[in-house]
Amino acid sequence: MRVLAVGDIHGCFHALTALAQAVPFTDYDVLVTLGDHVDRGPNSREVIDWLLDWGRSHQVVCLRGNHEIIMMDALKDRFALRPWLEVGGMATMESYQGGKAIPPEHRAFLENTLPWWETDTHIFVHASVNPALPMEKQTDPDLYWKRVDFSAPPHLSGKTVVCGHSAHKDGVPKSNGHLTCIDTWAYGGGWLTALDISAGVYWQARESGEIRRGVLEEG
Repeated sequence: MRVLAVGDIHGCFHALTALAQAVPFTDYDVLVTLGDHVDRGPNSREVIDWLLDWGRSHQVVCLRGNHEIIMMDALKDRFALRPWLEVGGMATMESYQGGKAIPPEHRAFLENTLPWWETDTHIFVHASVNPALPMEKQTDPDLYWKRVDFSAPPHLSGKTVVCGHSAHKDGVPKSNGHLTCIDTWAYGGGWLTALDISAGVYWQARESGEIRRGVLEEG
């Protein structure tokens, strides 16, 4: 069994499906998506459809990112609509034919995303953690909004933290050994990354379908 972490998808459906074939994702994998499934890229609806479908017969853990929060707020409060549209929600609205056909199961998907997930060796979050606090005492600003800080000490649990949110526009995942960030700017012309956390091997795909493979390096 592999645990595969996938960085911020941001509506990049073609990169996601190209990655699923290139790795490939299998029946024995646990797929952990690190949040920001929606916004900015062109196909947020298709991304959620794919994750729901894959999750019916495979192990999928979908984490909550700040863009899930912003979208949920906009669906509940019309005064939150404009801020959402200004940070990528317009592309999401267009994928739902103007936002008039967001199905209940997609709203449930947003609501059911998790703030974090962990194994015996790793913690998975969208943005970051406060290294001095146990996971049940983490704050929303840390989990969903904080930029990655590689100068921070290891988490008190001793586990390796895997996150997204802070886009590495050079397309290369970054790690210092106890903190790994795999947001590689998929929506901006970069890459969508899937990391095998045990092997340290990663695969990347662009919206164009281009694929490449690498080994995570610490530094």
